Amino acid sequence: MSSLAYLIPRLVRHFMPENLTRFLLLRGMIIRPGMETSDPLGAVERYKSALHEYGVTLAGKRILVLGYGGRFAIGCALLKAGAEHVVLCEYKVKPDHSFNKTLVTQYESFLALRNGRVEVNPDLLTLVEGDIRKVVRENRVAPVDIVLSNSVYEHLADVEGITLALAKAGKPDSAALHFVDLRDHFFKYPFEMLRFSAKTWYRWLNPTSHHNRLRVWDYRKAFAQAYADVDIDILATDIQAYQHIEPFVQPEFKQGSLEENAVTHIRVFARRPLNRE
Repeated sequence: MSSLAYLIPRLVRHFMPENLTRFLLLRGMIIRPGMETSDPLGAVERYKSALHEYGVTLAGKRILVLGYGGRFAIGCALLKAGAEHVVLCEYKVKPDHSFNKTLVTQYESFLALRNGRVEVNPDLLTLVEGDIRKVVRENRVAPVDIVLSNSVYEHLADVEGITLALAKAGKPDSAALHFVDLRDHFFKYPFEMLRFSAKTWYRWLNPTSHHNRLRVWDYRKAFAQAYADVDIDILATDIQAYQHIEPFVQPEFKQGSLEENAVTHIRVFARRPLNRE
């Protein structure tokens, strides 16, 4: 049995109203924001460093960021780093105008304040709200050179479908780079979520941000269906924490070696989309 120290916060998080979740997230209270929100310059440097390993640069590229968190800083930072155009995509999250107002002076070439609202320079930034599968199906985004995300994939409900859509959004020689955090986002218990059946998890414990609980082999399968070249780099494992909970882990989460079962962070680099029609 899981301890009450885990179950009670998980139950609260599951039933917490979305507007309260958003309030806490943007302020870094209890819920940690993603790197694009908390450290956009650091996120860009990490993207640049990882892409450099594969001979890819941001300079002159059209870039799509999946899950930018409502704050325009990541898009502006990518433009500063040399990107030609940045498409910022969110499923439901609205722009955080209070925060974005603080960026206008620093990024006056990219942003403008009109009637109390922050507007983006449409020649450089595009905002897209909605299901990326539908967005791509309706050709609402011009083809991009690079797709980026950080700690977004573990929150997707349809990883295979969204990966195929993102691949279709890319040019024939495009690339994708995704950092994925496979831990239970109640970080004190990195594998605790793997104890529960799908029925129990989704009915009682899954947070409102959704946590799909996919493992490294699931991501291999999803990206192999969408790209000709796929490299999944295991960035971190926690074998000790996994071994502590291994007797209680559901069978579907024990398909790899001990090292793969205990993976906590991965980096996915993919190139050359398949079946773009």
